[in-house]
Amino acid sequence: MEGSNLVVSGPKGTLRRGMRYPGIVVTCDGSVFRVSTESSRKKILAMLGTYASHARNMCTGVTSGFEYRMKVVYNHFPIQLKQTTEALEIANFLGEKESRFARIPEGVDVKIAGDEVIVSGADKEVVGTTAGRIERATKVRHRDPRVFQDGIYIIGKA
Repeated sequence: MEGSNLVVSGPKGTLRRGMRYPGIVVTCDGSVFRVSTESSRKKILAMLGTYASHARNMCTGVTSGFEYRMKVVYNHFPIQLKQTTEALEIANFLGEKESRFARIPEGVDVKIAGDEVIVSGADKEVVGTTAGRIERATKVRHRDPRVFQDGIYIIGKA
């Protein structure tokens, strides 16, 4: 603990998260992390479980990491993916002339392997948000979604 921030380090990196909430006491003695409260209010007990879950996810992230597998699906026009340092460029989606972009934040690795996109990193929240951004960037607009099912979809999480 550094003040009210929890810092977890491991082979995959270092993660920081603010752990301050009224009525909740967060302590860390060596390798033992403890979240406790004297209250019996539902809202505080819910936040207690949330903090415990955040700490668990941070420990898992810095040791083994998180990974989302995504599938590129197209029937009408072949989707072309190009990765830059800060974004994933999705070209020729439904034959559109303009490319679509999905921002990739720092600490997230995106690998393009044929018709699969693998998003991985240590922070579960950032990895999931990035996968959601990629999926949302290929949302079909102004066409019947029952016919045009092209896009990039999440098929697995690890």
